[in-house]
Amino acid sequence: QVQLVESGGGLVQAGGSLRPSCAASGRTFSSRVMGWFRQAPGKEREFVAYITWSGGTTDYADSVKGRFTISRDNAKNTAYLQMNSLKPEDTAVYYCAAAFRLTVVPGAYGNWGQGTQVTVSS
Repeated sequence: QVQLVESGGGLVQAGGSLRPSCAASGRTFSSRVMGWFRQAPGKEREFVAYITWSGGTTDYADSVKGRFTISRDNAKNTAYLQMNSLKPEDTAVYYCAAAFRLTVVPGAYGNWGQGTQVTVSS
């Protein structure tokens, strides 16, 4: 079992940067695919990025490609989401999640954090 805790959200102006972190507990963290998702008010939860256990494969939603970078440090049991050139439409609660396979489908992720709020002002 993996327990996940996000931190590092906040309020930032458009064009700014944030780097949320996802700290995991549990011995199987390094074997899991880690994903980041987001959910804005009134909208469904959507895929943002994922990374394989080795960090060798990543993928991103089209809306964040070139601006966001996902990474992980298995020695620290932590995943990160570097967010640059933030836009007001990036405002959402950001969640990290763990899965056993590569997928953009939220339902395939069995472990979720509590979320961290990211607000981008114009």
